[in-house]
Amino acid sequence: MLICPQCKFENPNANKFCQKCGTSLTHRVCPECSTDVPLNALRCHNCGTQCGTVFWAIIAQQVTGDRTNGEAGEAGEVGEVGEVNSLLSPSSSSSPSSSSPLSPEITLGSYLDPQQRYQLLDTLPSLENITEVEARVLDCQPYQISPIEAILENQRSDLLMPSVAADAIPSLAQVYIALQYQGQPGIPLIHDAWQQDDIQVLLIEDRSDWQLLLDLWQEETTSSLKILHWCYQMTQLWVALEPVNCCQSLLELSNLRLDEDQTLALRRLYVESGNSQLSANSSEDGQAQISAIPKQPLTIQALGRIWQTLFRQTQRTQFGSVVQMLGDLEAGKIEMIAQLRSRLQEISVELEALGSATLPPIEEKHTVVPTILQSDEPEDIISKTDDMPTVVLAMQLSSLEDAGRTDVGRQRHHNEDYFGIETKIDKVELPKTRILQGHGLYILCDGMGGHAGGEVASELAVNTLRQYFQEHWIANQLPTENTIREAVYLANEAIYKLNQQDARSGVGRMGTTLVMLLIQDTQVAVAHVGDSRLYRLTRKHGLKQVTVDHEVGQREITRGVEASIAYARPDAYQLTQALGPRDENSINPDVGFFEINEDTLLVLASDGLSDNDLLETHWQTHLEPLLSSGANLERGVTELIDLANQHNGHDNITAILIRAKVRPNLES
Repeated sequence: MLICPQCKFENPNANKFCQKCGTSLTHRVCPECSTDVPLNALRCHNCGTQCGTVFWAIIAQQVTGDRTNGEAGEAGEVGEVGEVNSLLSPSSSSSPSSSSPLSPEITLGSYLDPQQRYQLLDTLPSLENITEVEARVLDCQPYQISPIEAILENQRSDLLMPSVAADAIPSLAQVYIALQYQGQPGIPLIHDAWQQDDIQVLLIEDRSDWQLLLDLWQEETTSSLKILHWCYQMTQLWVALEPVNCCQSLLELSNLRLDEDQTLALRRLYVESGNSQLSANSSEDGQAQISAIPKQPLTIQALGRIWQTLFRQTQRTQFGSVVQMLGDLEAGKIEMIAQLRSRLQEISVELEALGSATLPPIEEKHTVVPTILQSDEPEDIISKTDDMPTVVLAMQLSSLEDAGRTDVGRQRHHNEDYFGIETKIDKVELPKTRILQGHGLYILCDGMGGHAGGEVASELAVNTLRQYFQEHWIANQLPTENTIREAVYLANEAIYKLNQQDARSGVGRMGTTLVMLLIQDTQVAVAHVGDSRLYRLTRKHGLKQVTVDHEVGQREITRGVEASIAYARPDAYQLTQALGPRDENSINPDVGFFEINEDTLLVLASDGLSDNDLLETHWQTHLEPLLSSGANLERGVTELIDLANQHNGHDNITAILIRAKVRPNLES
């Protein structure tokens, strides 16, 4: 199936245009000059801008204990070169018996797979005496979902990944999948993976152009606290990587990269197995270079050595406490990761004396690595379920962005929804310090009461709440629960008085739902009445509905009635609370608080957007990409409205998106 990039509709592979929205499935628009560019082209033929979808390919022989040149015994012995080349050749077949020796040089223009979907962009070296090569590949069919993506898509909703046969997912890919299901940051995402005979191919996100940690480490403007935080991130990754034998991934300087938020990320994973392994890595000029990855017993002393190497290669001066810590690491005085974290904590206290925040106390969390069964490996690296303690750092806001939009829908003649956004961002930036303070009020109301009723109630509620918090929200401090409740009661009273004044009765009484979000830096308060909702999306936990609808069906569930019975009632979706129809004694707004401790997308939605589980169904395509700083929220909210009109056009549609990105609070 071809997934339309515009509306995410699934089209037959033969389609040239999306049968849902008409978007081309054979060309894309160049972002630089707007020329139509074929999907299988790397660059725009008009301006030269790279438009193609490029991935990083890892091609490895699976060496088992009973093969030497076909039966491997000693390190470095691999099968015949032809076995690898048969997989890379455009004429290769998926049949094991069709392999035949070819030239050891794979040249530009060859394809990685028999279907000629993945075109090699780099020249590969001779495969003699090495067990692994890397190269960039162009996906010539980027709108076609890969088999591995289909498997992961089907399993994504489960808490732990169910058992998957080893022949469905190569062992090379299993480690990535396991770590991704834990929500581990910094791990490259898988695009595709397959195995033919003893050759495994893995396609991952191409991070070859991401900034090197080494480069920013040596910048004079990079603070010592920033470096201390990267050391913390490495200890966190060490804990995650150790159970799956991938700690070597932290010990290759060229493998340590930084994402758009200067958070530590890995270009790829190195799995420690067997003896010394030679691999070929593609350099910037397109020529692969061979490097050795030694098999050595790894302890946390290795972290100390890589930190020493970073200091040495950047010619950056180490301050006293770090020198002492590195010396104790090398001498074996620090043996456990918890001890190392304690030392980093002590150093942060020392830096506090210079005006910087400390690292918070260590909190223990436990994560179980999911299991993929039926592995043919001697020891299934995915089946290790060691408890994995992690450090939780106090966070500070690094960016706060928002966008809102309302639409009448396809069946209503007027719009009874109304929303309001008020934000204030204070920013202080010095060479070694950056402080961002965010203050945001987000209100969404879905009115009821017909023409000259619902839209009046929703607008009145929004404006009443805005005015109240302009007067009662003390700077740099989130309002208390009592203050928020008072604001909601005041909005209810304003609408109720108008109903009384106009002598409205019964269904003619105007009212509105409410969902309201208040953000002060990383602290959040939410209040709601009715069935307008707040959702929270993070990479680690996916999409979660924060609010619980005030409706008859949900009321029955809280009383112990089974959901299927509760929502079989004809009045199941009737509201039990709303602002305005009755006095304040008849409403009890839900008010809650939480903290933003990872990059988060918050979604306020009227029921025109949330009906029929629309967001629960489409969050991976329409919400998750918006977590990235490069994603345009205005465009994202427009696409949400379009999606709702396709599926839920029976009602008004309103959405507010808030993207909050955070970083550890290590700087003043």
